[in-house]
Amino acid sequence: MIIQPGNFAFIDAQNLYQGVKSQGWEVDYRRLRRYLRDKYNVTKAILFIGYIAERQLVYDFLRSCGYEIVFKPTVVIRENGKERIKGNVDAELVLHAAAVEYENYGQAVIITGDGDFACLVEFLEEKGKLCRVIAPSKEYSKLLKKYRDKVVVISKFKDKIKSQEQRSVD
Repeated sequence: MIIQPGNFAFIDAQNLYQGVKSQGWEVDYRRLRRYLRDKYNVTKAILFIGYIAERQLVYDFLRSCGYEIVFKPTVVIRENGKERIKGNVDAELVLHAAAVEYENYGQAVIITGDGDFACLVEFLEEKGKLCRVIAPSKEYSKLLKKYRDKVVVISKFKDKIKSQEQRSVD
């Protein structure tokens, strides 16, 4: 009997967070993890996120929800007298999906709307390893439109993954 590997989710955490926040809601990460498991047979979900020491409790919570976390060191960018923290995870996500974890999963679910991942999506599609691209907003990159038959906008299943606190307010 041949055991088929499960699917893995590769999640651009900042893109996910900002995408749904721009629509006025928040993801319940425990519910999202369960949804990915049930809908797409995701056996491993990896969050790619910039590391900020003060957010350790958040990282611990995400691990308790069943996510593995890959951290990217962050840098502080100063523009017009304002500071913002940047932790670009693109290279790490591509490296894990196309090399580090490639042999360990059946198909990939990529959660991002960022066009920087179009080359990864194309690679996975050509290899028959692309399950879905979940775009955090309907305003996802034009570079991903070529794969629209594989793209699902997260708002289509918002009721299944929205934070409970916000559900009672709506």
